[in-house]
Amino acid sequence: MSKAALFSALLLVISATTTAKENELNDGFAAFSHLYEERLGQVRACMNRSVTRFDVCSPALRNDGNAPYILHHGNKTAKVAVLLHGLSDSPFYMTGIARSLYDKGFNVIVPLNVGHGQLEADDEMSDSQLDERWAAHLNDVMALAPQFGDDIFLGGFSTGGALSVQHYLHHPDNIKGLMLFSGALALDSGVERLSKIWGISLVARMIDGTYVTQGPNPYKYPTIASFSGLELMDVINDIREQYEDGKTIDIPVFAAHSQADTTTPIVGIETLMAHTTTKTNTFFVIDESFKTCHADVVVNSKMVVDMHFDDSNVDLRDNCAAPQANPLFRQMIMMLGSFVDEVAEKG
Repeated sequence: MSKAALFSALLLVISATTTAKENELNDGFAAFSHLYEERLGQVRACMNRSVTRFDVCSPALRNDGNAPYILHHGNKTAKVAVLLHGLSDSPFYMTGIARSLYDKGFNVIVPLNVGHGQLEADDEMSDSQLDERWAAHLNDVMALAPQFGDDIFLGGFSTGGALSVQHYLHHPDNIKGLMLFSGALALDSGVERLSKIWGISLVARMIDGTYVTQGPNPYKYPTIASFSGLELMDVINDIREQYEDGKTIDIPVFAAHSQADTTTPIVGIETLMAHTTTKTNTFFVIDESFKTCHADVVVNSKMVVDMHFDDSNVDLRDNCAAPQANPLFRQMIMMLGSFVDEVAEKG
């Protein structure tokens, strides 16, 4: 075979390999989009889509910033992260974490949880099977993850963290590590006591009334309805039952939490760490002196600017009323990077 023929054959092999990789991602993109077409009824391309970001917008969403998205390198990567946002907020809140993992070579999938980011959320956020629908959606997303990367890291913020732990305890296979940010593994003691009252969910739905979706933050609902908080408590109780049944966390865990968090007390993460069996864990504790609020752990300075938060009708005497950047965000990201490197090194 001549050198020219050999070179042409090599180009064909490279082209075929590249096409196969692109098709592999395209199938994943189509399946990801279909998840939201089924739920929202109509989807469209977002206005500011880039070559490294695939997102799924819809007229049913408050704005494009609430859309689920995938940060990708154009091909399947060695590592893929699935990052789930918290209760009442949206994929926007995972922006800083997602970008940092993308820069580490990950493809990053950021889903939109059931009932979130929408103009109208009454039906979903008052559904008696809401916690089950949350879990089912995460199952669907995790089924897509192998198309985007070999080693799967799962995690999220607040409720997203709780759902990640719950998913692992029920489906532990093929997850390389957990990443939790303000993980909602315990709630305020008053909320926990309230959740034990028989029939409280029905009462909560009646009290909540129409679910308000518009407020000063374009990427977060203005309040957390009592009923959805009780659904989160069901997730937490399920996790505790798994502990009681003897289940443990047998993969590395990264957890970042503020000691000043009164929404989801740090004791929930401390309990989780007590049920881990590996030594490749990182517990990034933000000292109480920083007064870092629950929702601010995942927020960096750029995100605060991009939120365009309207504080004109907000009581700023409340330290947590308006979003602020985590003062240790950069250090947290450095520790997260070291964590994923160590997990990769140990195989």
